[in-house]
Amino acid sequence: MTKNIIEKAKKILLGNRKRGYTLPTNNKLYPAQWNWDSGFIALGYSHFNFKYALDEIDTLLRGQWRDGMVPHILFHDLNTNYYPNHSVWNCGNKIKSSGITQPPVLAIILKKILHKNEIKKKEKIKIKTIVKKIKKYHEWLIKYRDPTNSGLVSILHPWESGYDNSPLWDQPLSKVKIEKNLKYKRGDNKLVNPDFRPLDLDYDRYVTIKNNLRKNKYDPKKLYETSMFNVVDVGFNSILLKANKDLLQLLKKFNLEHKKIHKYVIKSENRIEKLYDKKRKSFINYDLKNKKKITVPSITNYFILFADLKNKSINKDIIQNLKKHNTKEKFFFSSIKPNFNKFEEKRYWRGPVWVNCNWIIYQGLKDKDKIFAQIVKDKTIDLVKENGFHEYYNTNTGEAYGAKNFSWTASLFLDLMLEKNRSN
Repeated sequence: MTKNIIEKAKKILLGNRKRGYTLPTNNKLYPAQWNWDSGFIALGYSHFNFKYALDEIDTLLRGQWRDGMVPHILFHDLNTNYYPNHSVWNCGNKIKSSGITQPPVLAIILKKILHKNEIKKKEKIKIKTIVKKIKKYHEWLIKYRDPTNSGLVSILHPWESGYDNSPLWDQPLSKVKIEKNLKYKRGDNKLVNPDFRPLDLDYDRYVTIKNNLRKNKYDPKKLYETSMFNVVDVGFNSILLKANKDLLQLLKKFNLEHKKIHKYVIKSENRIEKLYDKKRKSFINYDLKNKKKITVPSITNYFILFADLKNKSINKDIIQNLKKHNTKEKFFFSSIKPNFNKFEEKRYWRGPVWVNCNWIIYQGLKDKDKIFAQIVKDKTIDLVKENGFHEYYNTNTGEAYGAKNFSWTASLFLDLMLEKNRSN
């Protein structure tokens, strides 16, 4: 049984693979290369095909913009009915792309891949180039998404978070004035049950924000001030802090300059603690545009465990609170705490369980609460074994929703099943 399901996970990745990159799934729902998907996918490949793992990251970085940004979508195939497609974004460097980014997982994934693979001399040159490009990307985030050098970066579109329609964004999105005579044609809710997808109202706002970014020609110098959406997201900043810590080690490994990244790590570590709400024993987001706290109980607020803060008492309180996130449900973690009034059992990022969130939290728990980490790992493996390699799942029943044959689910399942019992 175990061997069969591992082989099935590998088969899904190989079945979704194109030339040098992998689609999130094997239907028309996501016919392009996605940024953080590719990071997770590369980790899966690293367990059975090191070349494909490096190719995945290398192909993504070939779409890096001259200023350093790595877009959230690369359109290698221009003949798609996907919305928003390459012509709607109307940007990109060597490869047509979107004009926004996504959580920067590449340094984290690359460090993990290198930790468990023997590196040949020839590969070292390629990897060093990859590390330089990741550094340029992180420097872009620091320069343009934290222009005041506060230690925390902003996301300028809900899609940049990766958890597109989370209730986290309801408050800031409610302030977005929808563009008049907005015309666009969604395809996602024709391919998947609309009950599982974001609402049309959400899409109207996403498209309005996107159109505003395009009007500003995606100029990073202007966007921080002119975007209709500007939020300091705990999840994104936790991933960046972890990624900067891992990048620091990679830069040292390849004898590359690392002072700027090192300074920013120290600043971020101190600054992110200011988002901690002692009363709630939780980290909270901040809507910079409208100067308001966002106190939605999203599982992504617990990504802070992944950032490995030195503050042990905060970590302890956070873990205690995390254990209360799902108590009556069969599977965890639901993307939103079930007793919250905006929780929806079936709709995308408003309630269902996502394997990548569980994986991130498991990584954050491994060295802090081994027993709970093992429970998270076992429950995640059981969820996939019982319900298949889908995009997301019902927290009460495990029923699968969204895309079938989902690449990052297969990939992270492989990582959970095949990881060595050592910290990395």
